Amino acid sequence: MTAANQSPSTSLKRAEAEARFELLDVASYDVHLDLASDEATFRSVTTLRFTSRGGATFVDLKPLRVNEIRLNGSPLDADLLERGRLPLATVEGANELVVDAVMRFRNDGEGLHRSVDPADGRHYVYGMSFMDAAPSIFACFDQPDLKAPYTFHVTAPSDWVVVGNAPSADPEPGAGNTALWEFEQTQPLSTYFVTLVAGPYHVIRDHHDGIALGLSARQSIAKDLDADADELFTMTRQCFDEYHRLFGIRYPFGDYHQAFVPEFNAGAMENPGCVTFRDPLVFSSRVTRGVRIQRASTVAHEMAHQWFGNLTTPKWWDDLWLNESFAEYMGNRVTGDVTEYGDVWTHNSYARRQWGLVADQRPSTHPVAGNGAADASSALQDFDGISYAKGSSILKQLNARLGDEVFFAGVVDHFTTHRFGNATMHDLFASWERAAAQRASAVDLSTFTSNWLRTAGPDAITLDRAAGVVRRTPPADHPADRSHTLRVATARPQGGEWEVDTLSLAAAETPVAVVGGDAVVLDPFEDTWAVAQPDPTTVAALTALLPTTADPALRAGIWNNVRSGFHNAAVAPAAVVELLVAGLPSEDTDDAIFYTLPWTLREVVPMTTDPAAAMDRLHAVLVEKATGAAAGSTLQLAAFQSAVSTATDAGQLRSWLAGRVLPEGLEVDLDLRWRMLVQLATLGETDREELQRALEAEPTARSRVEHSRAMASLPDAEAKAWAWARFTGEVDVPNYELEAAGLGMWRAGQEHLTAPYVERYFAEVPATVEVRSGWNLADGADSFFPVTAVDEQTVALARALLADAEVDASIRRRVVDATDDLEHRLAVRRAFPTV
Repeated sequence: MTAANQSPSTSLKRAEAEARFELLDVASYDVHLDLASDEATFRSVTTLRFTSRGGATFVDLKPLRVNEIRLNGSPLDADLLERGRLPLATVEGANELVVDAVMRFRNDGEGLHRSVDPADGRHYVYGMSFMDAAPSIFACFDQPDLKAPYTFHVTAPSDWVVVGNAPSADPEPGAGNTALWEFEQTQPLSTYFVTLVAGPYHVIRDHHDGIALGLSARQSIAKDLDADADELFTMTRQCFDEYHRLFGIRYPFGDYHQAFVPEFNAGAMENPGCVTFRDPLVFSSRVTRGVRIQRASTVAHEMAHQWFGNLTTPKWWDDLWLNESFAEYMGNRVTGDVTEYGDVWTHNSYARRQWGLVADQRPSTHPVAGNGAADASSALQDFDGISYAKGSSILKQLNARLGDEVFFAGVVDHFTTHRFGNATMHDLFASWERAAAQRASAVDLSTFTSNWLRTAGPDAITLDRAAGVVRRTPPADHPADRSHTLRVATARPQGGEWEVDTLSLAAAETPVAVVGGDAVVLDPFEDTWAVAQPDPTTVAALTALLPTTADPALRAGIWNNVRSGFHNAAVAPAAVVELLVAGLPSEDTDDAIFYTLPWTLREVVPMTTDPAAAMDRLHAVLVEKATGAAAGSTLQLAAFQSAVSTATDAGQLRSWLAGRVLPEGLEVDLDLRWRMLVQLATLGETDREELQRALEAEPTARSRVEHSRAMASLPDAEAKAWAWARFTGEVDVPNYELEAAGLGMWRAGQEHLTAPYVERYFAEVPATVEVRSGWNLADGADSFFPVTAVDEQTVALARALLADAEVDASIRRRVVDATDDLEHRLAVRRAFPTV
């Protein structure tokens, strides 16, 4: 038995992937996993069959230790394994590699993640093979364009259920208290799609149109999954019918199981046959309509991936947008067209627009397509608002230009030509151009591709009222000549009706007629991708106009204009607060509150002259809104959630916590209870003993996370040291608890306690690469960034760190983005000084 080299692994570079692709054709994987012998490790035996043109290459492998490796029957020295790679001297023709290794279960949401449910002590496992993680489960050629079919054989405890990418027969009894699960061979898959979900999961099954459907979740939330099952199955059926109608190509991966798994890093992962979701999407407490829309669009998004990404897969990560932008666009479109959530685009406006626009204005911006991903690790950082929200918006524009007939004809041609294979952006655009030519509507999409998909950054669209023009300004570092067609809403300042006109911008300046003090909102319905922000006259008029604006989509567009203006120091913090105080009473969608208030509390209120007074004003309006909203409505719930987050009176919070003086229609459930406890912790009005009692009373996974947030939020030195021990890895915690500790640590008003950790963050964050990797490494760097240290010294420390070329790419990206946010807040402070 040989110990594996434990140095950090090397992320695959594009040139290496191209060389390996030219050398190899992978025929099949046969994988035996023993999940029953040990709670810390599992045995993995991989038989990998491939043909080679003959020559040297390597296989990806990240074991705890190696038992044996054989290539074409001859043993290989496991000591040659270095940084996750084992050199191979292949022969021309057929080759067979057998790797017998012991792997470590992980707790960071990657590889084969194993967690213990604090509610009942049961163990649960799931696989996340995305971006460099597959080799910690099985030996593989880990790149998206070396697809192959997989056959899995899994030994598991006899009381476990095991689900994978392909259907399985009923398990056979194994040795001791185990069972053997034999899975059918899959369709050809990229390594990053491979998954297993194993444990004593609660499973619900159904069928639709010849497809076996399944849902699963932990036993402790079984009743919640049962309550949600009808909605989830209904949406799944509706989406399958619509995708089949739009594409004319049936779902090709056998069963369709949706597994809600604990401590999942992403929202979901589109593994063929077995999609994994973060299990907070099984609702254990009351949620707003917006949260239900988010879940519905996520379900539809992952279903779109079965075609966009799974059936036809990007050849390399620079075309990841072929997965995410399409799934984002199609997920929203299908959700809006065929489910009960026809208002999904308004929800999307609140939930996703600023995520994409802010990302696109940062120094780390990148093109939607052809993002230049040099390796898999750096590509992971580009799964951001650009690849999702911006890409989706541009595809929506392209659909409007081509029309549905050409758009979907091109998509179907793309799927058919590259079925179970790989393709590039150029392949897809060639399919669209062929589809247009066949319908006598030939188009040349090269200019569109160059300006919108291959050039980073958004144009800024602003009104110059004095000059009577709308200006279109491309970003200085990313020049482009983009034409925009958008709508413009105008209204008289004192409660006038909004008038909507269409405006085409084909030059740097476009004349417009503006009357006196009219409010002018540019692109309120998000017809294009650009940063639109209101001029001062409009901001002043909106306080009177917003309360009488009935169109939810227009209200969302107004708020995105305001948020962009604030981000770029063109709208004062005080003006944002005034607009909220004026507009909140008339809001009739919970999204407006659910997404606007957290942003306001996090970024706007600390920039006001008197943050405490601003908080009290917002709190009073929110309490009034929660009291006046329809009892039991999700609008009431959203308002009350924000009322809790703005409360500064411990007595009021205690009364609510005890169930007294609550607005009619509300009850204190697990979510509200922990919201109140976290707020009491932030105010210093609870202690560790009460928080521990609350955790012990309801020892759920959600309680564990919120307990971490509350503990880190306490205003004393012990709490900050407690959180910091998790950041450095001195105390090892699962991913959700790590993130909660970081977000709880940096609280406005506690700067005297966190000041010593500002320099420590920049000194110690590089070493976190020794205790975390991948997604978790980046999230740790992000959640512990000193967001409340808004001063030039913090910026200087960040720049000094970024000057070090040795800093890990994942850490670097998060620090670059967080520093850019910090510099924008400093710009707001300079533009609107508080003293």
